[in-house]
Amino acid sequence: MAYVLTLANQKGGVGKTTTAVNLAAFIGKKRKSVLVIDLDPQGNATSGLGIDKGELESTIYDVIVNDEPIKNAILESSAKNVNICPTNINLAGAEIELVNVMSREQVLKNAIKPVKNEYDYIIIDCPPSLSILTINALTASDGIIIPIQGEYYALEGLTQLVDTINIVKKKLNKNLSILGVVLTMFDRRTQLTRQVEEEVVNYFGDKVFATHIPRNVRLAEAPSHGVAILDYDKNSKGSKAYEALATEVIKRTK
Repeated sequence: MAYVLTLANQKGGVGKTTTAVNLAAFIGKKRKSVLVIDLDPQGNATSGLGIDKGELESTIYDVIVNDEPIKNAILESSAKNVNICPTNINLAGAEIELVNVMSREQVLKNAIKPVKNEYDYIIIDCPPSLSILTINALTASDGIIIPIQGEYYALEGLTQLVDTINIVKKKLNKNLSILGVVLTMFDRRTQLTRQVEEEVVNYFGDKVFATHIPRNVRLAEAPSHGVAILDYDKNSKGSKAYEALATEVIKRTK
């Protein structure tokens, strides 16, 4: 049975999609089968794993809005052992279309049930908001990873995210837990980054991963080639960091 893992933070630009894509690729490298579900209408995880958003016949939108079987939407990605259920801008309309749906918070959870036995991990990349899409992801998940940028506004809105997680746990998914917090775009040379690290550790304690993801140009370049950092520059600092993070995630989910 797959471990379902959501990457979420309502603040944009924190490395959420970068973490989803590269974590999936390195878990796949370790001979685990992975399904990435792109639940962000921007579709950056879709294009970052080599899928042309303009050529899609079925997407996660069709799965959660039109009740299409998720198997019809799953594609092979550019990363070894990693499949993807892609998305495009159509997903932006799902918020409105799910308003009158019974048990709308459970739609994704029910949709992935037929494939949970086919993967070791299902990784869900969420939009930068606490929307019905994010609530669906949390309801369907075993754990959540919160990426936090090592900069000034990193902790802004974090209390709201944790409150939302607690509400979902209480009312919709009692098994949900915070698997970990990962510091991204990390530069230990700056005093500000070290202060943010200290605040995050004070808030989350041992939930903070030992691995921090550094600022790395190669990480930023890889998505334009439709591949994870593993297949773009495996010797880069970013690549080594995500490999270490994947090792930590697998250890925590055993």
